[in-house]
Amino acid sequence: MRSMKTEKYEKVFNKFTDSKKIHQAILLIESANGNFSFCKGYGGKEIDSPFLMASITKLFTTTCILILQEQGKLSLNDKIIKYIDSNTLSGIHVYRGRDYSLELTISDLLFQTSGLPDAFLEGKDSVSNRIINEDFYFDFSDMITTVKKLKPHFEPGRKGKAYYADINFDILGEIIEKVSGLSLSKAYKKYIITPLGLMNTYLPESENDKIPQVYYRDQVIFRPKLIISSRASGGGISTARELMIFIKAFFGGKLFNKNIFSSLSNYNKLQISMGPICYGGGYMQIPLKGIVSFFMGKGELIGHSGSTGSFAFYYPTKELFFVGDVNQMADASLPIRLSMQLALAAK
Repeated sequence: MRSMKTEKYEKVFNKFTDSKKIHQAILLIESANGNFSFCKGYGGKEIDSPFLMASITKLFTTTCILILQEQGKLSLNDKIIKYIDSNTLSGIHVYRGRDYSLELTISDLLFQTSGLPDAFLEGKDSVSNRIINEDFYFDFSDMITTVKKLKPHFEPGRKGKAYYADINFDILGEIIEKVSGLSLSKAYKKYIITPLGLMNTYLPESENDKIPQVYYRDQVIFRPKLIISSRASGGGISTARELMIFIKAFFGGKLFNKNIFSSLSNYNKLQISMGPICYGGGYMQIPLKGIVSFFMGKGELIGHSGSTGSFAFYYPTKELFFVGDVNQMADASLPIRLSMQLALAAK
C-alpha cells in the first residue's frame, strides 16, 4: 500500500514528466536513516541507468580538496600560484586595471568568489553556443586562454559577491592532480569511488568509455569529446543508486570530517541568471523560504544540480535526500524546480 508521502512525490514527478520538455527521467528519494525510499523512472530510465552528472561532478572535486586539506597537503587559504605556473595564471584576472591573478586562493575558487568569468556561457565563442552543433575537445590551457579574453566580474573575495564559473573548478582539478600525484580520474577513485564501493561512477578518459546521450529540446545529442574535456567541473557519470550513496556520504561525514561544514556554509547569492541559488564552499544552497516558494517552504536544499538535468540535494529539515536526472540541457532550471517542489511536498 502506498503512503500519502509516496503519493505526493509521485504526483510531483508525474506532473514534471508530463511536460513536453522531459523525455526521460529518474528520481530516487531516501531518508537519512534509510527507513524511507521512493524511486520512479520515466522514458526507460531506471535506478541503475547511467547519466551525466554534469556540475554535480563539482561535489567530487570539492571532496578531494577537503580530503587533501585534512591530510595537511593543502590549505583553502593557499594562493593558487603555489600550484599553478605563474605564466599560466598571469592575466587571468585583471579587474579595473589591476591584476589579481596571483592573489587568487583555493577558497576563492571553492566558494565561487574569485570573480572570474564563465567561458561556458560568456562570449561569442562560449562552450554552450558551440555544443549544440558540434562535439569538440578542449584542455585546461584552452579554457585559461578563453577566460583571459573575458572580463572578470569583481575583485576576488569581495564581500557578499559570488559568480558561478566552471574555470574555478577546472583550476581546482589541476591542483588536485598536482598535490595528489594522481590523474583526476584516479584521485576520484582513491578518495571517493573505491571507499564507497561504487561500481558505475567514473570520470571518462576516452571515447571508449560509456558516455550517455543527452537531450537538447527534442534532439538527442552525443558529446563524448566535450564530456571527456569537462573533467573537474562537469565530466562525471553515475547512476541514481550510486549518486545517492555519494550524497549521503558527502553530507554524512563518511568521506571527510563533517565539522568542516560550519566553515563551508557561508553562502553568497549567485548571478541573477542562476535564480535563487546561493553558493557555499563547493556546493549549492537553495533557500526554501520567501517569495521563491510563495512563502510555503522551510529550510534549505544543499547539494548540486547539473546543466544536463541532474540533481543531488539534501533537505536537512526533513532529513531527506533527492537525486536523479531529467535529461534535458535546454533548461538548466528544471532539476532545481523539481527538487524544490519535492521539498515542498515533504511537509
